[in-house]
Amino acid sequence: MSDKTVPQDDESTTVPFTTPEILALEAQIAAQRVQLAATVDEVAARLDPRTQAQAAAASAQRLVHDAMGEDAAPADRDRARKILAGAAAGVVLVVALAIARARRH
Repeated sequence: MSDKTVPQDDESTTVPFTTPEILALEAQIAAQRVQLAATVDEVAARLDPRTQAQAAAASAQRLVHDAMGEDAAPADRDRARKILAGAAAGVVLVVALAIARARRH
């Protein structure tokens, strides 16, 4: 391939496609493949159900700690308590709807 010439779009002359240019392109492609593989691995790790479940569990533990702990900042404590109250209200609503539906049938 080092003997071939590549015509330039804006000039009528040809530039030889030399081995250093090929090596540079191959190195660039290899680097992009490594970067793409790392990106795909990161996306796969983020979408893994176990990883998501662990993150949700850690978030819930942090929320309970913020709501109940004395060392939490007041703003974090208020936010955590509001979120937990909303979640509790949602659970009560779902249970009430399930009971009402069971009584109808």
